[in-house]
Amino acid sequence: MSDRHSTLRTQRRVQTQRAIQAHAVRLFTERGYDATTVTDVAEAAGVSPMTVYRHFPTKEDLVLVDQNGRLVAERIVASAGTRPLVRRIGRALADSAAALTGDGGDDPTAGRGFLLARLRLMISTPALRARHLDNHYALQQAIVDALGDEAADPEAAFRAKVAAGACLAALHTALVRWAEEDGRTELPGVITKALAAAFGDDMADPSGDAGTPDTGRGPSGDTGRR
Repeated sequence: MSDRHSTLRTQRRVQTQRAIQAHAVRLFTERGYDATTVTDVAEAAGVSPMTVYRHFPTKEDLVLVDQNGRLVAERIVASAGTRPLVRRIGRALADSAAALTGDGGDDPTAGRGFLLARLRLMISTPALRARHLDNHYALQQAIVDALGDEAADPEAAFRAKVAAGACLAALHTALVRWAEEDGRTELPGVITKALAAAFGDDMADPSGDAGTPDTGRGPSGDTGRR
């Protein structure tokens, strides 16, 4: 019985968090980020400001918190270790983008429209642009952590961070372009195009992932998985 109650509490917590964030992004979009207070968000969501802060410790978190780190890490863990590292990371980034822009069902914080709204806020708001760098570092570390024993020693971890950082730079450029184009194209395709520009055209060929022998070289002769 206690397990059931714990599950219900977790579900309610997630639902409350999603509702708060959905109202926050809506208000920030309608009124402007700086003109909207946490109290405004709390009133719109029907909760207290203290409840908002329990779920989102800072105002910036109301925009920046998402599921991307978990989604990417899950896909890194599930990927074949025989593939070059940049290909594994790139595929994980594109696949997680497909999940984030897909049909969110009853989740008000999922889907293409919500992600577009968040990206527009991040691009146009200086405080969010500055905090976005923290998210970049957190996602980079999540990727390295997901590699487990492959990045266990300091040198392997350093190489993994370099590969992840390069892929995330391409991701950032793709996200900005996608937002500027109002999401008219599929985000995973834009991400793959950015990765191909950085690492070589074969990054744009997902069929080349399966069964690719690990030669220790990346798509353009650069070092991939070490």
